[in-house]
Amino acid sequence: MGIGLSEEHRALAGSVRGMAGRGRVDVLGLHLPESSGGQGFGLLELCVALEELGRARMSGPHLPAMIVSAALARSDAPWLRGLADGSLTATVVLPGAALGSPEADLFLVPVAGGWALLDRADVTAAPLEGADLDRPLCTVTAARVPGDRLLGPLPVREAAAVLLGAESCGLAAWAVDTAASHAKVREQFGRPIGQFQGVKHRIAAALVALEQARAAVWDAARAASDWSAQETLLAVGVAAVLAPDAAVRCAADAIQVLGGIGYTFEHDAHRYYRRALSNRMLAGDPGEWCEQVARLAATGVRRAMEPDLPEEAAPVRERIRAQAAALSAEEPLTRLARLARDGWMMPYLPEPWGRAATPLEQVIIHQEFREVERPNLGIAAWAVPSIVAYGTREQQERFLPKTFTGEIMWCQLFSEPGAGSDLASLSTKATRVEGGWTITGQKIWTSLAQYAHWGICLARTGQDKHRGITYFLVDMAGPGVTVRPLQEINGDEIFNEVFLDDVFVPDDLVVGEVGGGWKVARDTLSHERVALGDSWGPGSQHTDMTRLLAGRDGLRSAQWEQAGRLWAEGQAISALGLRVTLSRLSGGDPGTAASVRKLLGMRHAQAIAEFCWSVDPGSRYWNRMILTTRAFTIGGGTTEVQLNIIAERALGLPRDP
Repeated sequence: MGIGLSEEHRALAGSVRGMAGRGRVDVLGLHLPESSGGQGFGLLELCVALEELGRARMSGPHLPAMIVSAALARSDAPWLRGLADGSLTATVVLPGAALGSPEADLFLVPVAGGWALLDRADVTAAPLEGADLDRPLCTVTAARVPGDRLLGPLPVREAAAVLLGAESCGLAAWAVDTAASHAKVREQFGRPIGQFQGVKHRIAAALVALEQARAAVWDAARAASDWSAQETLLAVGVAAVLAPDAAVRCAADAIQVLGGIGYTFEHDAHRYYRRALSNRMLAGDPGEWCEQVARLAATGVRRAMEPDLPEEAAPVRERIRAQAAALSAEEPLTRLARLARDGWMMPYLPEPWGRAATPLEQVIIHQEFREVERPNLGIAAWAVPSIVAYGTREQQERFLPKTFTGEIMWCQLFSEPGAGSDLASLSTKATRVEGGWTITGQKIWTSLAQYAHWGICLARTGQDKHRGITYFLVDMAGPGVTVRPLQEINGDEIFNEVFLDDVFVPDDLVVGEVGGGWKVARDTLSHERVALGDSWGPGSQHTDMTRLLAGRDGLRSAQWEQAGRLWAEGQAISALGLRVTLSRLSGGDPGTAASVRKLLGMRHAQAIAEFCWSVDPGSRYWNRMILTTRAFTIGGGTTEVQLNIIAERALGLPRDP
């Protein structure tokens, strides 16, 4: 996904891509009101355009003019029309350097009490050599400041951070695409280098950094309708922390993948790297942005992550709100029965097990049912959709109602000592007998098996690696089932070994076709990844960190900086989740977004726990969480497996042989 999500934004991106290919920039006033000579859109549309200009590495005077006009957009400044039509050029003084030509018409410079917009005759400007070979920088000193050019405080720093971030996303996108394309065709040792995990994971991780940066810039641009709002300052800080760094990282990784050619003037990679370095300098000290983010978050500032819904959502919300209120008024047991009977537990499922809820209805149900206590289905949230999709009517009627009311608990008998990430290599064997099958084998890492009534089990019924697997429902209290809890590093006993010794499973407890279990299992695992991606684990989100920061004295500057970066990463993950929701609402395909969120969320949970423990090592809670979160990058698909999925499905890199 690019910064823009809607059909209109995708069309705009395509149009700007065409302009850039012809060396034109006709979007200088995209974000300005029509009364000022602009096109009447907003900063988000300008960011969509700038991402494409960054991808093309367009040079010229457009970016400083856009920053100046974005900072002045809420005023009736007489220079806006000239900036919008390109008849006026501008240079803006930013951290480290002034962006623009020393021969510009206008110079936006900081002065006591704010900013001043000066003519060329009012300043002394000289060219400045920088890393970027294609975009002019200069030094600027105000020779005189006429009173009528004093503008007071302006959101220059904030506007620059968002727009530089948008261009940086384009630079990063080019770098990721270039590295992936090269890795598909460059061969070493008789194989394309994209097949080597070291290369594959490097490019996939770069894509993850890009998607996180896009989410941050997108959210900051949405928030920029009020530059003075604390929530906006938080969102802008997050974009400033993440986007310029992502561009530098992606461009450096592209050079690494390209190898020797990437380090020469023969290839454009160095120019993208130079532009990324320059943008990061101009955006300002990342440490200062991090500290701003951390201190805002510590004082309770939050960025709302709720989708803007269309007008037709109003009657739907009214109906669902009334139903939620009626359920809240019920006695707990009656409420539970109604939640199960009326399809509220998993409303996206088809009737009668769900409500066949559209994406819009699902969002509204999620919002309106926040105060309605619904039980956590645990493993059942992964198993139920597969039983609905592939199970018989008898299986559905036997298991689903009692699962929804909590009378049946489930476990997942998938992983084995020799088949974890490579699950299709499982060796647990099912042998045909009269009336059904007997299953023999060993499963491991089976969460809550000691409490489960039933298990979803994969066993081998044929020799083919994938087509020889069948999906069974196993009675955990049946003869031949032995459960042995495993103590984890935090002292809990959630994982278990399960031994299956000639366990009889009748034919009517096979889900789907014999030999078709891998297809059913992939459906189950897809639900697992969505569930884990939406929940990063208890007590390990960026919002939990603020309980530690609030009112705490004595934190070092480096700790505030680290806390701000962690908050920025967490808020961007939340924004990425909102982008996935909006994409689904508009009928789009979020692609590998579930894997991206899972990867980011699990690593982030670990980083939060490690940081909080380092600040308060005497805390019993954080002592526990630093151990608990260590499992997060293993369960539900290891980090390495997720990187393979992203590389192969999103970037088209060759699969391992």
